[in-house]
Amino acid sequence: MKVEVTSKDIIKPSSPTPDHLRLYQLSFLDQISPRAYSPFIYYYSLNDINNDSNDNNYIISNISEKLKKSLSKTLTLYYPLAGRFTKDFCVDCHDEGALFFEARVLKTQLSNVLNNPIPVELNDLLPFPLNQCAELPFGVQLNIFPCGGIAIGVCISHRIADALSCLEFTKSWMTISRGEENKVVPPTFICSSLFPPKNIGNYDPTFALPKKNTNLAKFFAFDALKVEALRAKYEEKSKCPPRRITRIEALSAFLYSRYVAVTGIDVKGELLTIYHPVNIPSKFDKPLPENSFGNYYFANVTSLSSINYNTEEDNNNEKCYEVARLIGDELRKIDKKLVNDLQRVEKSDEYFESLMMAIERSLKGEGVALAFSSLCRFPLYDADFGYGEPIWVSSADRCYGNIFGFLDNKKCDKIEAYACFSPHEMAKLEVDKEFLSLLST
Repeated sequence: MKVEVTSKDIIKPSSPTPDHLRLYQLSFLDQISPRAYSPFIYYYSLNDINNDSNDNNYIISNISEKLKKSLSKTLTLYYPLAGRFTKDFCVDCHDEGALFFEARVLKTQLSNVLNNPIPVELNDLLPFPLNQCAELPFGVQLNIFPCGGIAIGVCISHRIADALSCLEFTKSWMTISRGEENKVVPPTFICSSLFPPKNIGNYDPTFALPKKNTNLAKFFAFDALKVEALRAKYEEKSKCPPRRITRIEALSAFLYSRYVAVTGIDVKGELLTIYHPVNIPSKFDKPLPENSFGNYYFANVTSLSSINYNTEEDNNNEKCYEVARLIGDELRKIDKKLVNDLQRVEKSDEYFESLMMAIERSLKGEGVALAFSSLCRFPLYDADFGYGEPIWVSSADRCYGNIFGFLDNKKCDKIEAYACFSPHEMAKLEVDKEFLSLLST
């Protein structure tokens, strides 16, 4: 796929940001978040548009102008996204504006992308390289396919927002684009007051980002009914007190087991850990409103060293239910008490020290870590800017490896997974019968 940028505009807020809001302070959770962009690509067929002119260029021009005007209004509400990062963990909100690219996709139809999406190629539909987060918090790229379909690539820096905040921003933008500005609830910016910034020294959240991408990223689709059967099986085998094992806990345990099986990792000799980001807005004494903007998540770590593997069969399969139970137990430790504790300086210092230790282990090559993130049940398909909901929403090649990212498809009959591993590991995973058995046919 070849993508050619045809224009570049700077979209400024429709109203100037007041002087007292000109300096946006990043929170402690912002400080320790990856200095990379979170990518979301929204695909629209536009087949149902009725226009008397029947002129595709006219339609695209109207769409482009509508998106720019509505974005300008949205940036007045989300004013930090029109600013620039400074070196002292702030955003200078002087309304310099957000970049808006327009591009043409050459010799590739939208249907080709939908039928065979290749993550690394999808990066061309985005405004920025994902692992080179500069001073710009946000950017957009409107991509036009030869068939008339479009893809809107959105990048928001993880330094300023988590996935849910990104989706809330897009939802607000699309609502304004539909002419329903009165339905938009303005965001609240209180993260730095809840989790004040601190001196983090030389800590660099980008330690895991490779200077050169040698990993291979692919998309897979797991059958939702098969995943539910797997979940029920693990729940039945688990000997813990009755507690529902979730789909993501079960799927994470299953994929962990397949990774161990195909790579031949010595589970008795390696330090094995699983990472899950956990959203915390509902974990406060008084749950935060949905429009709270910022990074509201904690990285949960599950150590698997306590699991006793006795046989190769245990290693590959039968201990999955115990892994699922252990993941669930650790995830449930992120509760109101922990969130309250981490708002205190001494507890946030302890949390930061644990991150530093994890970095040191990684830099020394100690142990094996897998990361799982889930946007299942998130409002991905609410992005209707006036021409219907997207027919697909995707990520792109995020470069760093040993990760699975989960999304519900539009019909919710599949769990789509983004996977990124070394080419050698990916090749083994793709021929693993157990892994293949869970895929949608």
